[in-house]
Amino acid sequence: MRLKKRVAIVTGAATGIGQAIAVALASEGAAVVVDYVGKSQLADETLQKIAAAGVQGISVEADVSDPAQVQKLVEQAVGKFGKLDILVNNAGIEFKQPFLDFPFDLWQKIIAVDLTGPWLCAQAAARQMVKQGNGGRIINISSVHEDLPMPTNAPYCAAKGGLRMLTRTIALELAPHKITVNNIGPGAIYTPIDKDVEADPNMEKQLMAEIPLGRWGRPEEVAELAVFLASDAAAYITGSTHFIDGGMLRMAGSL
Repeated sequence: MRLKKRVAIVTGAATGIGQAIAVALASEGAAVVVDYVGKSQLADETLQKIAAAGVQGISVEADVSDPAQVQKLVEQAVGKFGKLDILVNNAGIEFKQPFLDFPFDLWQKIIAVDLTGPWLCAQAAARQMVKQGNGGRIINISSVHEDLPMPTNAPYCAAKGGLRMLTRTIALELAPHKITVNNIGPGAIYTPIDKDVEADPNMEKQLMAEIPLGRWGRPEEVAELAVFLASDAAAYITGSTHFIDGGMLRMAGSL
């Protein structure tokens, strides 16, 4: 049990990669706070899987772009479990539209959730970790698109690029407090939102041509990387992005 007696917050943990991370942390002994927005039934599903792992979990509805709700999220985690050891910034959104037509309000929303959200959560969590004096782990779920451009997805790419430098910078500031800060950069990870691609043989063929390993990644694979970065085995790792993309970033076609 690599994370026994640890307490973790996972944002956006009701579905997909966030749910897989929450369950994986629980399976290694961590109590988990499931942050969600919207349907509580989805968060309940994650909690059931956490309970099946034999540890405690609670759900908290909190919009990560709202400072007051982020503070409430951390306070409820500490109020229930007495401390906070691990934060996983997973919550994120994206909307694809050509740059020339992209609405300003959608730009603001994406930046608020995908960049300001990790800033707010990391700051609130780090303040609690510093107060405790025992160090901690902050793990941001970024994307290959912190490095790789994606036409029609400019705000998302900008947010992930910003998250890369946020991670590098606060890793230096928090290192004296034994708090490590790392990014995980997933590539094509299959979740139910990708059913449209999987159902279209041509689209899926084009995608697989960009992935040297020739397959989708699984949320559980991302979760295993998160568990490692949250564990004592990663105590000397900070300020980096760890890509899990089947080689996508190294693919240069016929060049």
